[in-house]
Parts: sequence; C-alpha cells; structure tokens
Amino acid sequence: MSIVLGIETSCDETAAAIVTSDREILANVVHSQIDAHRPYAGVVPEIAARAHVEKLDGIIERCLAEAGTDLRDVDAIAATAGPGLIGGVIVGLTTAKALAMATGKPLIAVNHLEAPALTVRLTADVAFPFLLLLVSGGHCQILLVEGVGRYRRLGSTIDDAVGEAFDKTAKLLDLGFPGGPAVERTAADGDPTRFDLPRPMRGRDNMDFSFSGLKTAVRQAASGLPQPPSEQDLADLCAGFQAAVADVLHDRVSRAINHCRTIGLPPTALVIAGGVAANRMLRGQLTTTANALDLPMIAPPPALCTDNGAMVAWAGVERFQAGHTDPLDIAARARWPLDPDAEPLPFAGVKA
Repeated sequence: MSIVLGIETSCDETAAAIVTSDREILANVVHSQIDAHRPYAGVVPEIAARAHVEKLDGIIERCLAEAGTDLRDVDAIAATAGPGLIGGVIVGLTTAKALAMATGKPLIAVNHLEAPALTVRLTADVAFPFLLLLVSGGHCQILLVEGVGRYRRLGSTIDDAVGEAFDKTAKLLDLGFPGGPAVERTAADGDPTRFDLPRPMRGRDNMDFSFSGLKTAVRQAASGLPQPPSEQDLADLCAGFQAAVADVLHDRVSRAINHCRTIGLPPTALVIAGGVAANRMLRGQLTTTANALDLPMIAPPPALCTDNGAMVAWAGVERFQAGHTDPLDIAARARWPLDPDAEPLPFAGVKA
C-alpha cells in the first residue's frame, strides 16, 4: 500500500490530504479563503498567495495529526504544480519540494486538471477510457481519459468557462460570493421558461463551448427588469440561465459520446468533475443525458468537486504507482494543458 501527502494551493483554498492506494482518505483539511475575497466578489491573486504562505504549514501539521501519521510514513509528496494562480502554485510546490528534500521522499508534480479528472477513481471503480466533462471557474473541457497522463481533448471553451459564467451572473445580479452556489440557490424557485436565453454552440459539428453570449443575454434581460428586480425576477432569470447551461452541456456531451464510439474508443462512463459538478441540477441533467446513451454518469461527492488536497494526493497515488516522479527543480506553471498536442482554440487563452 502506498501513502501520499497531497498539497493544493492553486487558487483560494489552502489544502492538504493524506490518501492511500487502498482509496482511503486518512485526512483531508481545507482552509477556505471565501471571507477574505468576498468584499471583491472574486479571487484576488495577491491575497490568495499571502494566505497560502500564512496557513499552509499549519494545514499540513493538522493533516498529519488527523491521519495519525508523520512524514516518515508517507511514500511520496504530491503538490499542484499548475495551472493556476502562479503565486499560490509556487507556495504549494515550494513547500512540497522542501518536504521532499528534507525527508528524501519522491516529489510528484500534479497537473491541477488531472487531479479532478482522476478523483472519480478514488471514490468509484471507473475503468479507462472514460469521457470527462471538466467544468470549473477556469476550465470547461471534454476529454477522453485513456489512462494516467493520457488525455485526448475533444472540446473546450472558445471564450469563458462555465464556472466563470456562473460567477459573473451572480455578480451581475448581486447574489453574493461564491457565485455558483448563489445562482443555484436562487434558481431553485424560478421558472426556467420565462426568459428566452440562447444556447451557444448547440448543434455545431464540433464539441466546443461558448458562454460569453449567454452572459451578455443575462445582462440584457436583467437591464429590462424593474429596478431593483424582485426575488421572483432573480429566481426566474437564474433558472433560465441554468437551463441554458444544462441544454448546452447535454448537446456537447451527447455529441462527444457518439464521437468516441465512432472512432472505436467507447467510454466506460461519463464523468463530471470540477467545482460546477457540485451543481445538483446539472448533475441531474447529465445523468439523464448519459443514461439515454446507455452510459453511467459518475461524479465525485460534492465535497471533492471543489479544490481539495485529497484529489491531489490521489493523483499522486496514481502517478506514483505508474512510476512517475519529478525532479526537485521542476517549475511551477501558470498554464499546463492536459492534452499538449491539441490545437489552440481561437480566443480561448488559458482555458484551452
């Protein structure tokens, strides 16, 4: 059995976890910075990096204590090495390097996108290849996961990620921070048919996404409401926004499943991961989508959808068992695509 310490500092959660190759989470400690960023309705990179510096050592100590172990019992030390807010990534990776050097343990540099991609194998028995819908604040991609370190990107956003669209909708409507859960709560009592919102890219031959036009449509709809809008106005608009996102995801994912079958790589499951995967309405829609195409839909528990150390530790376990370790001079990266051979998309920037 292998035991791996995982460190996550790519955005606004300072996290560490200890996970075994027997799929046991011995400890999973997360310090959220939501209160520090709430006044700005978004994550401020400088504040995030400073908080990681202040909190990470204590988080690791607490993690070891909760697991009832110490660094001598750990087989490897994994840390997010990118992509992400570079200041925070440097804090976590540098700490992992120091621990690896002091203990003589192997270092494993984890791609922040590979961590959620593999988390489902920590919580469920999912065989390769599976189709992954990765949806978060910074990323929206469809990938065929053929093995550890083997990813084929089928589609990506050409502009905004779906989580970003949620966050900016929440900010536009003054719903609070974090935006994704606020939109979901507000939409619960809404009528999704009241507003005629677009479904960008639906029906296109490719498997890419676009959400900038949907954001603009929400802004235009909001500007046409009485000011300030009523609670029902907000609920209906959020419900309509969620329904539009669900329709787009259904269309893009259905096309991707059929494409994989056409090329002779039928997926074993549809997996959704990333922060937006915690949205219950979208989970329900994607379960229906997968079941209609005779596939199971599998997602990690909501607590493992947002950034956490357990997903990094598990990715470390998978990579360690596959024989992948990294030198102590490996660099932190602001950008690090899972599929380096995929062609860059126009206007996609870091989201490709």
